[in-house]
Amino acid sequence: MGPHPAVADVRRAVRQSLGGLTPGGLVLVACSGGADSLALAAALGFAAPRMGLKAGLVTVDHRLQDGSAARALDVVRLAPALDLEPAEVLTVTVGRAGGPEAAARDARYAALAEAAQRLEAAAVLLGHTMNDQAETVLLRLARGSGSRSLSGMPEVSGVYRRPLLGLSRTRTRDACAALGLRPWEDPHNTDPAYTRVRVRHDVLPALETALGPGVAEALARTARLCRDDADALDAWADTVYAASAGPDGHLEVSALEDVPAAVRRRVIRRAAVSAGASASALGAVHIEEVERLVTEWRGQKAVHLPGGVGAVRRYGTLIFATDNLS
Repeated sequence: MGPHPAVADVRRAVRQSLGGLTPGGLVLVACSGGADSLALAAALGFAAPRMGLKAGLVTVDHRLQDGSAARALDVVRLAPALDLEPAEVLTVTVGRAGGPEAAARDARYAALAEAAQRLEAAAVLLGHTMNDQAETVLLRLARGSGSRSLSGMPEVSGVYRRPLLGLSRTRTRDACAALGLRPWEDPHNTDPAYTRVRVRHDVLPALETALGPGVAEALARTARLCRDDADALDAWADTVYAASAGPDGHLEVSALEDVPAAVRRRVIRRAAVSAGASASALGAVHIEEVERLVTEWRGQKAVHLPGGVGAVRRYGTLIFATDNLS
């Protein structure tokens, strides 16, 4: 008799995600003890040795709740039963920059990156599901993001892999139940102080009520389509940038005038970031102002960008330099 269908689905997703890794390499799973990452950890422990890979576990203690250290140790103690070795607790200090959600995420990823490098891991698996992807798309849509942002979380990003983006949160809970695993329910996941929690418990259910079932699946599908579009536009922008940028990083206006706006804005963004503009603070409004130097040229003054960089048009060239241009 085969495994429960939900268990089989998670194992299949993990095997597909690990395809192409060199045998003998170490794969870590980031496990909080919740249903998603716990089902992922169990599947990794099952699949990795059958693929000639080593499998380990790390759990991050953010120290934001009473008893967090004990819960982290409980997760580590599960590792031997799941055939995961090594198993470590990564303790972090969460700052305040960008709000609690962003600060916790930054601290978590910094710890995971350090552990992956120290342990020479070939990959780190993250337990984001289709539901997480849908929430991400909605959050970014509300911020007026472009197609790259709306493409959501990638399946592979550097050392990180997200095998469960095609599976629902319900599926991972079913897998845990079938395996006799008891997930930990993080109270932060029901705290309406967090934006993502409000999207999860208020916005998505309201959309399901108004539009019918399948909203999460549709949003996840939208993310995949947006990613394909964004990849194509990025590749086009690479070609235009190579043709229009001089050795100093400035752009020839004539090379930008006849390409679609989506491509032109990508080229401008790359040139601005290369000149020292802050990638995280550089918004659509900044790029559009620089774009007007190409499409609506009226002798405008320099455009000031985050990070102490300015952009100005001179003699048919977009010049990006330290922000003392006039």
